[in-house]
Amino acid sequence: MAAGKKRVLDETSGHPKAKKTKTDDFNKKPKEKVSKAPQPASTLIADEIDFPRGGGTSLTPLEVKTLRAEAAKEADKELFEDSAKEKAVKRRRKSEASGKSKATDKDGKKASGIRIEHLNYKRVVVGMKILGQVVAVEPLALIVSLPNQLFAHVPITQISTQLTHILENMDDVEMQSVDEEEEVSPSRVPDLFEIFQPGQYVRAVVTAVHAPGATDATGLGRARDEVQKASRRVELSLVPEKVNEGVAKADLRAGFALSASVKSIEDHGYILDLGVPDVSGFLSFKDAQKGPFDSDKKLHIGRLLDVAVTKMSGNGRTCNVSVDLHTLRSASLTEVTSVNSLVPGALVQSLVTAVQPDGLILQVLGFFDGTVDQFHLPPGDPEERYKIGQKVKARILYDISPSTPPRFALSLAEHVVKYDIKSVESGAATTELREAYPVGTVLEAVKVIRVESERGLIVEVSPGVEGFVHISQVSDEHVPTLSALSGAWKIGTVHRARVTGYFPLDGILQLSLKPSVLSQKFLQVGDVQVGEVLKGTVKKLADSALFVSISGNVDGVIWPNHYADITLKHPQKRFKPGGSLKCRVLVVDPERKRIVLTAKKTLVESTLPIVAQLSDAQVGVVTHAVVFKASDKSLQIEFYNNLKAIVPAREASETALSSLPAAFPIGKPVQVRIIAVDPETGRITASIRQATPNYKSAITDISGVDIGDIVEGVISDIRKDKAVITLQPTQVTALLSLNNLANRREVSVAQLRSTLKVGDKLQDLVVTSRNPEKGFVLVATKPKEKETVLQKGHLSLDTVQPGQLVGGRVLRHNRHGALIKVTNSISGILHPTDAADDYESGKPFPAVDSVLKAVVLSVDKDRRQLTLSTRMSRLFPGQGKPIVDREITTLKDLKVGDTVRGFIKSVAEHGLFVTLGREIDARVQIKELFDDYVKDWKSRFSVNQLVKGRILSVDTEKKQIEMSFRSGELKRDSRSQLSWSDLTDGQKVDGRVKRVEDYGLFIEIEGSKISGLCHKSELSDNKDADVTLALRSFREGDKVKAIILSIDREKRRISFGLKPSYFEEKDFEQEEPDSEDDDGPAPALGVVEDGGDSDEAEESDDDAVADGGDDGDDQEDSEGESDDGEDGGAMDVDLTMELQQSSGGSAAAPGEPTETLNLEDGFQWSAPNPDDDVEMESDEESEDDGQHEGKKKKKKRKEIEKDLTADMHTKVPESNADFERLLLGSPNSSYLWIQYMSFQLQISEIDKAREIAKRALKTINFREEQEKLNVWIALLNLENVYGTDESLESTFKDAARHNDSKTVHLRMAEIFEQSDKPEKAEEQFKRTVKKFSQSSKVWTLFAEHYLKRGMLEEARKLLPRSLQSLEKRKHLKTICKFAQLEYKFGDPERGKTIFEGIVDSHPKRWDMWSIYVDMEAGQGDINSVRNLFNRVLALKMTSHKAKSFFKKWLELERRLGDEEGQAAVKAKAVEWTQRAAGNSES
Repeated sequence: MAAGKKRVLDETSGHPKAKKTKTDDFNKKPKEKVSKAPQPASTLIADEIDFPRGGGTSLTPLEVKTLRAEAAKEADKELFEDSAKEKAVKRRRKSEASGKSKATDKDGKKASGIRIEHLNYKRVVVGMKILGQVVAVEPLALIVSLPNQLFAHVPITQISTQLTHILENMDDVEMQSVDEEEEVSPSRVPDLFEIFQPGQYVRAVVTAVHAPGATDATGLGRARDEVQKASRRVELSLVPEKVNEGVAKADLRAGFALSASVKSIEDHGYILDLGVPDVSGFLSFKDAQKGPFDSDKKLHIGRLLDVAVTKMSGNGRTCNVSVDLHTLRSASLTEVTSVNSLVPGALVQSLVTAVQPDGLILQVLGFFDGTVDQFHLPPGDPEERYKIGQKVKARILYDISPSTPPRFALSLAEHVVKYDIKSVESGAATTELREAYPVGTVLEAVKVIRVESERGLIVEVSPGVEGFVHISQVSDEHVPTLSALSGAWKIGTVHRARVTGYFPLDGILQLSLKPSVLSQKFLQVGDVQVGEVLKGTVKKLADSALFVSISGNVDGVIWPNHYADITLKHPQKRFKPGGSLKCRVLVVDPERKRIVLTAKKTLVESTLPIVAQLSDAQVGVVTHAVVFKASDKSLQIEFYNNLKAIVPAREASETALSSLPAAFPIGKPVQVRIIAVDPETGRITASIRQATPNYKSAITDISGVDIGDIVEGVISDIRKDKAVITLQPTQVTALLSLNNLANRREVSVAQLRSTLKVGDKLQDLVVTSRNPEKGFVLVATKPKEKETVLQKGHLSLDTVQPGQLVGGRVLRHNRHGALIKVTNSISGILHPTDAADDYESGKPFPAVDSVLKAVVLSVDKDRRQLTLSTRMSRLFPGQGKPIVDREITTLKDLKVGDTVRGFIKSVAEHGLFVTLGREIDARVQIKELFDDYVKDWKSRFSVNQLVKGRILSVDTEKKQIEMSFRSGELKRDSRSQLSWSDLTDGQKVDGRVKRVEDYGLFIEIEGSKISGLCHKSELSDNKDADVTLALRSFREGDKVKAIILSIDREKRRISFGLKPSYFEEKDFEQEEPDSEDDDGPAPALGVVEDGGDSDEAEESDDDAVADGGDDGDDQEDSEGESDDGEDGGAMDVDLTMELQQSSGGSAAAPGEPTETLNLEDGFQWSAPNPDDDVEMESDEESEDDGQHEGKKKKKKRKEIEKDLTADMHTKVPESNADFERLLLGSPNSSYLWIQYMSFQLQISEIDKAREIAKRALKTINFREEQEKLNVWIALLNLENVYGTDESLESTFKDAARHNDSKTVHLRMAEIFEQSDKPEKAEEQFKRTVKKFSQSSKVWTLFAEHYLKRGMLEEARKLLPRSLQSLEKRKHLKTICKFAQLEYKFGDPERGKTIFEGIVDSHPKRWDMWSIYVDMEAGQGDINSVRNLFNRVLALKMTSHKAKSFFKKWLELERRLGDEEGQAAVKAKAVEWTQRAAGNSES
């Protein structure tokens, strides 16, 4: 009956048909027997109610009467047979030994039908439901312990239907984001170790039983131990639909335990799949937290749970369940609807019906028979412990099938009944069996308590702990059978044993009595210690590894790079199967059951410490390691247990190595010293160099040299910016900055290099820093003696006086100025206005770490701070140095109208604040910044920028100063505003260009808001002049002198004229009285631009001021050490050096304004203001103009009256201004920009040329790609000639990023070729072909480069290489190009051979024929050309193509041949035409 239903479920379960057929066929036989001859079997049907309430039945009265008659007949027959069998059994017992009565039962009721049997692999059948305990969790399967020392496995696809479904849709799940998987979509694939843990009980059903040695088990891979090997034979399924098959809805009462899987997650809990039709389980989130799993995370869909029913819903569709461990352990059954409702693991009420020496026979739930074997009874004699009729609670292990009536195997073992792991009591505490007796434990005395002659021995290890010794583990010799009464292993004998494993479900140890096992060093991988030296036996040598037997069934593997210290070419000669091998354990991986060994002699015989984990890696430890990866920058080495470290290139060797990979091949053992360990990242840094025995002696002892010592030495090496000195007599290595030495000798670094030689002796050096780790010191030149005399007195706040000279080092800059460190306890502030007498040529903001001298202005004892000044007028008051920027200390020093310079302190929303003195700040409002309206004014100013302005007002009470950058009179607001009534025709006015249009200029009259138009025809007197070009030169805001031509008062329009002929000399002389008041031209206000030499001046000052400390890392060392070495004394500085003087000196008189380009009156083509025009033409001439201004005025004016507008477009630019004007008209012209760059290069302004190039790239419209590329190429050319390799590489990368990368790569190679740098060109071509290997052009240009250099073989090797990289469609074109190159630069015969191959394989490619002909014609051989034409014209082609060939042939005959040849061509053409016509007619 059960088989019938089983068949239905199997058909829907998705199992292979073969298995299903086997099961059905097996179950069909009993069914047929029941129908033909009814046996004394249970007639309970799974689909029907066994005992309907009220005696109701679904049978008809006739069927009931028939069944009663059959039952009476069966009862009579059964009673007769039982009595006959009882007599036979009694007679048999008398003749047999009492110990062999296993098949009989003291209760003679059912002795013939019930026998206590052990479960073995032969008795396990498909469909059997069984209880198991998880032994191990593999990635794709579970290893499960079964009753009676059996093992099975559960593939991941047999956990639950939902999990299998998720696995099938894994690709879709992986596409979801990580967040969705965690929160929104818990249907991600959970790992098996998240669901199961060793020791957990599972209810299962057998789905397949494999023959011994079968390898078709899924999810287990290669068996690594005996348990995995044994588990392959039986395959189980935990799917609730299969395990709970036969459970009816009526069985789901409170206390019924079964397995279920999570089907979905709802708002308040989980919907579970119980495997019972029409019923779902519900587990609330609150109840789920009571389960034996992580309560913080939600359960994944597909997770298998062990649940107990708590309540059935009213509608019968849902039942609430619990996962509480206590509830599950205590849930027991008292009644079921059918035999199929009993699931494995169920705790059932039972009655002892028979007690036998080998177990018990029970009656389960009053209807079903059950057996308990001795393995599942508590220790002791069952006959003494149990009595017939005793009630016990037992847990079902499995159903014994096939059996009729149904029977079950149960367990009364304490740990199984409690649903717990077998544990051992040791005093007050209890420990798990596995922990109490680890594998490998030797037990000195175990007592044999039972003997199973065919299976093995059951021994007592300790009270309550038993072990099983299989018959094969009793002795090293073959034992066919065991006897309980005689022999070496009879009951009561004591033996020495060793734990080899466990049978968790049975709760017993797996033991071995074999002497060979007892003597084994290791039984499992976990027993082996990393770093242990072992002797093994060569088991097998494969191509990929060497397998070594270490102890018993524990094997190790040696990878090829660990065969020996060197690479073995023939390892088979050294390692022969069966041979002995001494090796050391390298890696132990218990999870993968793998041991990795090494046979390297260096490691095996090493006495150095073993580094196998991060805690072993202590700084300073010297040990052995093996190189496993090498690059040019570092080595990667491996210690034991896969612990890795890195060895930087500098630590690989004392001497420089050309190639690390060559010096340290993979597999080379090295001795290293651990020099750094980062516990957080696990990064270990090691050194091979420092692990050498003589390393300590290699580091010079510098203890004899202290900071501040005066030393001398000999130059041993001269580097880029340092000199290496060997100090005498200590032989300590010292580094001296060349800058420092050059400053001391008052020469440039270049001059110093030319005079300095190796072997020169240097004296009077001061030690500034020590580096004991690397064994060297930093030194600097000793300051002049005069300095020390001045600074002999110990500086303190009490001894420092205003006016005293002190030295110090710049620490940093703050809002008050530069913070100067004078001594350890005294600091000073140098305000930018106190830094120099001329802000422009001085250094208001000295560089950090520069050393300078200063004079004390005041002492603030409370803040322990000095106010300092480095003005030359303060340092050397008697020298009468010119003061350009006077010192402003109070408001009284300022008067309205004063022109002063200062530094921008801050940029606010309403304007600027300019610092004029230490405590004096002035405000410049937005309206006072420019003469004209400027929208984005903030971008033109920055903090600390030098500016020049005029004082507008001084409020001494509020201490407020207003300042202006605008030009003109101070009382601008009081000027009368012009109105329309004040204007007349012919009036000459000053104006400002308001807007520039294509048809003219809009000019606004100064001092009013009235504006008008100057048509472009009114710009020049020359009718032929290009006024459009002149129009472009005007910019908004330019000041002009204009004449009013006409006034239309109604329309309020004015027409202006700017022609030079409209004006006379006196029109411009009106402004002279105003300008003469200031003794010269009005100074330009606003931002003060740096002079051309300012950068150079700063650089020279930096060199002069610098202490000469080292740069880079050494500079940091010197800074750190210098603080310790000062001992509170004054800084040693040379106070006699004029540190703040500019490099060029100061030739200008005091108060003389700096000559700058002055455009305050606007730019005009007619140049009414002669001074401006002169200054615009040339910066050099402007200096002369300042000295001879009065003498040249009239002469200049006469020259300027000539109109220069007409020839502006033909005039070659001769100055920066010319180029700037032209670029205003053509900002996108790369030709102009490159000309401008070339102009700068001619005057050696390389940096300015670079700046112009960068300006060009920003200015040129982004659509003008070719124009931008031209500028980039020009910049690359510039860097190639004038720049460094680093600047060229940087520019090249930028160019490749902003333009077509391939074009830039090729142009770079071309630049190298043109500049006669063939090696760099070759290197560039190699980079290019690597990056653009798909480009035919790149390969052909590379070949051309080689051919031009005469490197024919290299060029020819490129052809096959290129064809490997190029697409097939480009092959022919590339081969053709290579052939052409052979004609031009190589061997024409070789080119001819290539072309012959082309036309032979592609005869219809007329373009190839044509190129071939051209190449041959280039050789001047007319006969060869004729031969080619005859060949090609013999091919079939169109008349149009033939005509072109004949035409080409005729031209070549005229050029290379003779008249006969020409006539022959014409004749052949006629012949070809006739032949073609004849063919078409036919």
